[in-house]
Amino acid sequence: MATAAAPNKDRYFVPAPSAWPFLMTMALAIMVVGLSNFLESKSFGTIPALAGLAMVFYVSFAWFANVISESERGEYGKQVDMTYRWSMGWFIFSEVMFFAAFFGALFYARGLSLPWLSGAGEKIETNLQIWQGFEAVWPSNGPAALGGDFQTIPAFDVPLINTLLLLSSGVTLTLAHHALKENHRGICILWMWATVSLGVVFLGFQGYEYIHAYRDLNLTLGSGIYGSTFFMLTGFHGMHVILGTLMLFVITLRLMKGHFKPEAHFGYEAVAWYWHFVDVVWLGLFVVVYWL
Repeated sequence: MATAAAPNKDRYFVPAPSAWPFLMTMALAIMVVGLSNFLESKSFGTIPALAGLAMVFYVSFAWFANVISESERGEYGKQVDMTYRWSMGWFIFSEVMFFAAFFGALFYARGLSLPWLSGAGEKIETNLQIWQGFEAVWPSNGPAALGGDFQTIPAFDVPLINTLLLLSSGVTLTLAHHALKENHRGICILWMWATVSLGVVFLGFQGYEYIHAYRDLNLTLGSGIYGSTFFMLTGFHGMHVILGTLMLFVITLRLMKGHFKPEAHFGYEAVAWYWHFVDVVWLGLFVVVYWL
């Protein structure tokens, strides 16, 4: 079992110059440009998106390997621990704002745009002339039914199963954390594998849900404002679940290698913070997107 060296609490750690931030920026830029072209059905999109994604995985693996090596050598003290805690806190705050913008877009489309287009408000005459017969009902396929006919996914079907899966994963992750703090590493690892499995099953059900929506319900990104907001919110959440599941997987492997101690394991706690954030976002999605 690997044992980390005792950190020098009084040492102010200064990391060596690194090219990883620059390489990660380039990888993300290539991936985003490729994905944008792919969504716009341009010919040159798939290859850059996949190449950028591969670069992101490589840089992430190499960069975090360096950080883990520094941690296990005992380079980090209270100063680094505090820095990581603040950094993770601000990162999760930025993610909260990220999803708040998307929930805001849904609220604007559903609570403001639809009534305006149906003739409510100050510009009632103009709206009635442009969009005659438009009704402010949700879900909407847009003015003049531009999004075509589609069906929605019932809340108390696959979405409810996924809600139970994520809530259960939050419980298993908490049990694992308590086991780690009590130095019951074997029990902690078992609960962690259960958490990873629940995340994978969630992603499997979401993949099934998307296939069912496109193939059987005609619910696509082109299905008016409902389709675009539905896939924007659930799709980005799914990406966060993928990232969170990978993080949980890596943390579990590190636990099996003997990393983390009952009194010092912020790498574990950071992943737990992120996963609980993902759980909370899904509860909002289930209520606002699927149920109401």
